[in-house]
Amino acid sequence: MSLLRRTTCAAPVLLLALLAACAGGPGSGPADAPAAVQTASDLTDQERRARVRLELAGAYFGRGQLDTALDETKLALQVKPDLAEAFSLRALIYAAMGEDRLAEDSFARALQLNPRDGGTQHNQAWFYCQRGQYGQAQARFEALLAQPQYRDQARTQLARGVCWGREGRFAEAEAALMRAYELDPANPSTGLNLAEVLYRRQAWERASFYIGRVNDVPDAVNAQTLWLALRIERKLGRDAAVRVLGERLRQRFAQSPEAALLERGRFDD
Repeated sequence: MSLLRRTTCAAPVLLLALLAACAGGPGSGPADAPAAVQTASDLTDQERRARVRLELAGAYFGRGQLDTALDETKLALQVKPDLAEAFSLRALIYAAMGEDRLAEDSFARALQLNPRDGGTQHNQAWFYCQRGQYGQAQARFEALLAQPQYRDQARTQLARGVCWGREGRFAEAEAALMRAYELDPANPSTGLNLAEVLYRRQAWERASFYIGRVNDVPDAVNAQTLWLALRIERKLGRDAAVRVLGERLRQRFAQSPEAALLERGRFDD
């Protein structure tokens, strides 16, 4: 999914990244030395009960059931009031509800409890980007990326590049997305967003290369990837490729907005 044109926090690719951070995925822990692996036997009964509630909250959030997810975070915090991950997830839920002040308060509380939580720092930066507070967002992305032991550089470089793109600063967006691509070339979201930035910079041959690699992976192909590839090939004057991509788009994603744009000849929308 192209993130440059998406402004809600429900964009599926990004949402998966946010949930991974809340659940303790790569890069969500302290930025210093790696912690020992914690198993269920290390947890107190209180911690186990709180984390069960937190897992339920994350699952409901992933399904868009925001009220229920919020209730579960409240129950987790009733059991363990200092659970930083619960405040971090609560911030995302409030952000999805449009409750920006409550989201900011929850991010602040999560970072007060765990100042080095990379996942929360990443999500807070993206929260500011979504709301057009680009200076605050980039300052937080930069601070996070400067931490020597931060382990999820690719994800944050992707978000940083998308944020630059939303601001219209495409040179900076290209640099960040190229770095994300170097770190994780298999991520289709990175390839798609990089190709879109290159398209906007009129670097059409390079854009064709990166979107071609995305479309070479069957599971990564969608209406957006085909539509971007078609528009790039049109700029390059490759009419045969345009026809092939157009047919693929019509056959596989006939009901998509991109297919409708194709039928109307709206290539520059």
